[in-house]
Amino acid sequence: MATPDFILELRRHIGNAPLFLIGITALVVREHEDGQQLLLVRRVDTGEWTPVCGIVEPGEQLHEVAVREVLEETRVRSAVKRCVWIKTYPEITYPNGDICSYVNHTFTMTWLGGDPEVGDDESTDARWWPVDALPPMRPEFVERIDWALREEPGCWFGEGPDLGA
Repeated sequence: MATPDFILELRRHIGNAPLFLIGITALVVREHEDGQQLLLVRRVDTGEWTPVCGIVEPGEQLHEVAVREVLEETRVRSAVKRCVWIKTYPEITYPNGDICSYVNHTFTMTWLGGDPEVGDDESTDARWWPVDALPPMRPEFVERIDWALREEPGCWFGEGPDLGA
């Protein structure tokens, strides 16, 4: 995943010290003749399928970041429908020693147009997946998707609902 320039500049001054960053997850859903579909990308760094994710840069509005990241990474046009989940994740240490923690804002997005294609160097593929036949993903992505597709009112904070019910 490409590191934004503002983070590279901060790292020049603070080295590997912890950074607290703001992130977004964009869950772009469209209605298709075969049922609902979700837009996913295959990440260059891990080979995993994930929703579109990104880091908020100084001065950006969260909803604008979600729209921008979807367009940059997949060439798909979208609009924010609603914020469905906000959660702070524990610190992680990257292989280069950098330490970060993230507060992630998960949005459901409405598809406005465009066919998915790789739009930058962060992914190797972008495509629609039927929501009932998604590829294997990390639990935190499965959890966000499950909650968002329920279309429960409001926005969830913290650990999230018990989705086993």
